[in-house]
Amino acid sequence: MKRSSDTAARAADRIFDSARELFYREGTRAVGVDEIVSRAGATKPTLYRSFESKDQLIAAYLRDQGNHFWSYFDAAAEAHPGDPRAQILAYLEGLAGRADVAGYRGCGLTNAVVEYPDPTHPGRQVAVEHKTELRERLRGMAREIGARQPDALADALLLLIEGVFVSSQLFGPGGPATAVTAAAEALFDAYGAETR
Repeated sequence: MKRSSDTAARAADRIFDSARELFYREGTRAVGVDEIVSRAGATKPTLYRSFESKDQLIAAYLRDQGNHFWSYFDAAAEAHPGDPRAQILAYLEGLAGRADVAGYRGCGLTNAVVEYPDPTHPGRQVAVEHKTELRERLRGMAREIGARQPDALADALLLLIEGVFVSSQLFGPGGPATAVTAAAEALFDAYGAETR
């Protein structure tokens, strides 16, 4: 029995890995279940035993994308304890570097919101929850910095981040995404978020 469950778990992992790669590169709507199982060397029944539907597979992929995002964001925070301005700038510097590489497809969560306007779609719900958490964390950081109008600064920073995710797909390497750190510095200055 253990061998059967191990085989099923490995097949589910292959399905998820294949879906993650295809969804990120091509978009969640463009990729069909047949393509996912073919790439994974699995079957549709195996997919549906692991994921209730394609929509639930998309939601799982987006939760994984959110975890990936937070790993970068939290690493920047850990590198600059007690200095939220430096934490944000470190995250943006890393983001600019990732976005300046050919084939970068931005944020899967941002892309999903564009793909699924229906607020009840499981993927959109995951994406909105993630973006709401990011907005709240930025607001808390802007308050810690002592910015005038911290909520407005946080929203402006969020717009910069989302701008990187989208503009990098439009312009590719060498595009405006590389200017995000300087733009954030200007925002900090404009909102009176002084360096400590």
